[in-house]
Formats: sequence, C-alpha cells, structure tokens
Amino acid sequence: MSGPFANQVVLITGASSGIGAELARQFAAGGARVALAARDGARLEEVAVACRAQGAEAFVVACDVSIEADCQRMIQQTVTHFGRLDVLVNNAGLGSSAPFESITDLSIFETLMRVNYLGSVWCTAHALPYLRKTSGRIVAISSLTGLTGVPKRTAYAATKHAMAGFFDSLRIELDGSGVSVTVVYPGFVFSEINQRALSADGTPYGERGYKRKPGETMPTDECCRLILRATERRDRDLVMTWRGKLGRLLKLISPSLVDGIAKRAIDTRQ
Repeated sequence: MSGPFANQVVLITGASSGIGAELARQFAAGGARVALAARDGARLEEVAVACRAQGAEAFVVACDVSIEADCQRMIQQTVTHFGRLDVLVNNAGLGSSAPFESITDLSIFETLMRVNYLGSVWCTAHALPYLRKTSGRIVAISSLTGLTGVPKRTAYAATKHAMAGFFDSLRIELDGSGVSVTVVYPGFVFSEINQRALSADGTPYGERGYKRKPGETMPTDECCRLILRATERRDRDLVMTWRGKLGRLLKLISPSLVDGIAKRAIDTRQ
C-alpha cells in the first residue's frame, strides 16, 4: 500500500470505539499495518474488518491497559505478529464527572490513574526497545484538561496532567534517539466517553451521560486527521482548538480568567 505510513506498524490502544477506532481506519487508509488493542474483542474485530476493507493488515489484541502484564503481552504479540513496531498511540482512556466533594467512591482516582496514566507508561516502557530500532513515534492522547484545571473533572484532569508531565519529560530524555513524542490535547470530541465516564459512586453514567450533539463538538474524523498529520510531522504537541490555544496563552497572563472560562464551559454542558 501507498501513503504516509506505508508498511509501518501502528499500535493503537483504546481502538474499539471513538477516536481510537477512527484513528485505526485513517492509519489503515494511510498505508499502515494496524494493531488494535482494547478490552472488547468483538468491537475490535469490527474495526479490524473496516481496516482490512481498505487493504490494510489488521491484528487484534484484547487486553486491559490498567494491568501491566497485559500491556507487556500486547506489545510482544504485536511485534511477534508484524516483526516490528513503528508507532505507538496511547489512546485508551476513561473519564469521570463529579464535584470532588460529592464523590463517594474514591477508588475512581486509582481506576482512572491506572487506565489513563499508568497504562500509557507501561505500554511505552515495553514498546520503547522496539521503537528505538525503527526510529519510531510515540503519540499520547491527552486532553485540554491536561493543560488546565476543570471543575467536576478532578480525577480525570489529574491523570491528563500526569500524562503531560511524563511525556514531556520523556521527550527530552529521548532527544537524539530518533524516537519522537507527540502529545495531543483534544477538546470536546464526538464520542462515547461521556456515557462510559464514572459518576460520583463509581458507576458509569451510561444513558445518564451528557449526549453532546455533533455540532457542539469536533467531529471524530476531523480530530483524527489532525492527529495523523501531527504524527507524520513528528510535532511536539497538538492543541486541537483555537480556544485551547488561546487558553494556554491566557493562563500565563490571567490564570483566574481561564478558571472562569473552564467553569462556564462545563456548566453549559454537564
């Protein structure tokens, strides 16, 4: 196949739905051979079928990134199957939404940290030896909440701040190795994340979750096109929206103003 990622092996975590599934389809269209990882094997197979329909080779690994042994197995099976690894996309993530003082199940904090942060650390640690051999790419899907605090997102924002700190530090360590690190900061993207997010008692919101309409969010395909371009160019980071870019600048000038903007953004949505 031809394309910017022709014959490269791209491993995507959280590939069964949302951004991960669309990234898989777009990487496949760009010539990549894709490894798809998530807990739901059946949904992964559906994504794999769509990738194969574009002429790409797709490999499915059912795993749970909150378990280090699963992360190690996922990397090893991918390399055993394809013989190499060129791009690791740390996309698997879990949300939460509740004011801190209303949370009755504090294990939410550990759950999100294991999925969003430690899962990325573990996958990266086990993938790095192979990425060094190919001068590969690491992509971390963070969030605008990784750049600034957001009300009702204390657990989620903490994990995304942790991701930003880890990958920014790792980028410096890898300078000169040939391995690039790109951190992506999406805003509101149309996906299932609100329905899967954990509520104050630790249960998923499900049908209670806020259902954002496509017009209120960035379309998933547009978000993923931007991620692929940043990955191809080995960009340092990608702040998705003009509001996010403006907020990043304003935080240096007037942090309290950014706090107010974040509060209004959440109050009008959930």
